[in-house]
Amino acid sequence: AFRKSGPASALAMFEAEADGLNELRAAGEIRVPEVIDCGVEGGESYLVIERLDLQHPSRETERDFGHRLAKLHRHTVDRFGWFRDNTIGATPQHNDWSEDWVTFFRERRLDFQVRLALQNGYDLTAEGRRLGGRLTEFFDGYEPVPSLLHGDLWGGNWGSVGGEPVIFDPAVYYGDRESDIAMTMLFGGFGRAFYDAYESAWPMAPGHERRIRLYQLYHVLNHLNLFGSSYLGRARRLLGELT
Repeated sequence: AFRKSGPASALAMFEAEADGLNELRAAGEIRVPEVIDCGVEGGESYLVIERLDLQHPSRETERDFGHRLAKLHRHTVDRFGWFRDNTIGATPQHNDWSEDWVTFFRERRLDFQVRLALQNGYDLTAEGRRLGGRLTEFFDGYEPVPSLLHGDLWGGNWGSVGGEPVIFDPAVYYGDRESDIAMTMLFGGFGRAFYDAYESAWPMAPGHERRIRLYQLYHVLNHLNLFGSSYLGRARRLLGELT
């Protein structure tokens, strides 16, 4: 088994991660470590999951992963969000259900991170307000469906076990599938075979390049709020490009 632990106050974070792993596992498209236990003991919260001995993915595993991720994204519901809040890293991620994706992304993702940045001493309010007022422009002719998302799909949150792709450390919710793809492109770790396979299974919609930059902004703002000013310039550049 693999055990993650933290202060007792982190129990809700571990419980949400367990629920996210179970949601992904129930879809049956990509291997996910089994949740064994979650709770509090001796003043410490913990999450125990199946231990997986990861190997570096081959090109064939990357290709398989691309196909499987497209299948995972085919698991949809009728609204955007999730039944509970969770975290993106250590940052709260609010997932209250919404019928409208633009509203969900503006209120639960963009505005929240901009407000948090202000609390942390980084005033991006004016830029965030301008972008929020123009969000509908990014979706002309495109209607996202509420796809099951990993939510934090950077290169460190997937691997290979016996040639089979496996995913872990999720920030699950139902949203635009392009946001998962956006995160794969932000910090590397995915080869051309992955993207070609995904595209062959479920082609990206016109205009996705600009929306991917929008979704990357969410994660850059989150990194600004988690790790500080080294991400401020990148956040400002993205906001400038998008507005």
